[in-house]
Amino acid sequence: MSTDSHPLSSQPWLHQKGEVIQEFGTVKQFPLGLTHDARMYSCQRLNRILADTQILYGLYKKHHWLLRGATFYQLHLLLDKHADEQLALVDTLAERVQTLGGVAVGDTRHVAEITSIPRPPDGVEEVPAMLSRLLAAHETILTDAHDAATRTGELGDDGTNDLLVSQVIRTGELQAWFLAEHLVDTPLVRS
Repeated sequence: MSTDSHPLSSQPWLHQKGEVIQEFGTVKQFPLGLTHDARMYSCQRLNRILADTQILYGLYKKHHWLLRGATFYQLHLLLDKHADEQLALVDTLAERVQTLGGVAVGDTRHVAEITSIPRPPDGVEEVPAMLSRLLAAHETILTDAHDAATRTGELGDDGTNDLLVSQVIRTGELQAWFLAEHLVDTPLVRS
């Protein structure tokens, strides 16, 4: 069907520009049974955790690619598995922000502005340093997630509380345990 103003064409309309229809840091009203203040608080906390989780995902992929040494194969697989789990958390966290009426942080440049996880060196570190860096990032996220879970629970945001406890905290604690066990100084074999 053709209209006079827009004849049928297979040519894409390129270089379109649009107005920002919702600013970052705002929440729109959804009928969720939560106050504006509770949703605003949850979105702010979730976006911080989301930014840190995106950085943690990137660290996992970086270290997965740059591993060296005798434990390369085992750690290569483990870090890739953990990266996939963190990527799933990124999506879940972003969707929760959107569900609350907020705007999820998505642009990597914006993520870099609000993350609290320090930037790693550009080069290759020794494996223990890489694992320690991952553990420190986990601790940053877990500390924030524990605090945010408590506060969102107090505000009545059970959905955010549940996400933080059952997914972010449980996944992070399990992954930290697996990483920490690789830093125990035990011989591979006994003579």
